Amino acid sequence: MTETAIETERLRLRTWDLQDLDAFMLHTNTEPVMRWLGGVRTRDWHEAAFGRIERYQREFGHTFWIVERKADGALLGFCGLKRVNSEGAPNPGDFEVGWRLREDAWGQGYAKEAAIASLDLAFDTFGAPHVVALTVEQNEASQGLMKRLRMTRRKDMDFQSTDVPPELNPVIVYAIDASEWPAARAAALA
Repeated sequence: MTETAIETERLRLRTWDLQDLDAFMLHTNTEPVMRWLGGVRTRDWHEAAFGRIERYQREFGHTFWIVERKADGALLGFCGLKRVNSEGAPNPGDFEVGWRLREDAWGQGYAKEAAIASLDLAFDTFGAPHVVALTVEQNEASQGLMKRLRMTRRKDMDFQSTDVPPELNPVIVYAIDASEWPAARAAALA
């Protein structure tokens, strides 16, 4: 049984059901979506990721939730919060906001809408002192969203990761403090 974690004007962020895995893979395990994440992955890889996502929800009360469009119930991808657990990261356990949306959902403001709601939850409900976002230098679209959310580039926190191919390293980090979020949120919504 799925539970809604967050609702926005257009979106519902909810827990995963096992049936979501097939739809998620169909829509997001594509070359364009996985370009900066190491490429298209196997079902075994996705099943392992699903297990981690479920564990985050159990252990922390948050995860990368399914993003559904309210208008038609379409599964658009995921967005939400987890704790940094990338090998080599200098900040294990920090709150991390992340997103992955299907290609036909890009450029419509869905990722920003879901990320703002996730950051609200991080700061207002979970009391996060700060939140980070991780990407690679080549992923200009994700960096663009991080900048629109008024997150600050933290070169001092960049790290080498075995989660991405060597040619995509280093993983780069953006961050925002709880005290910065109210003004950043207002600017992102303007």
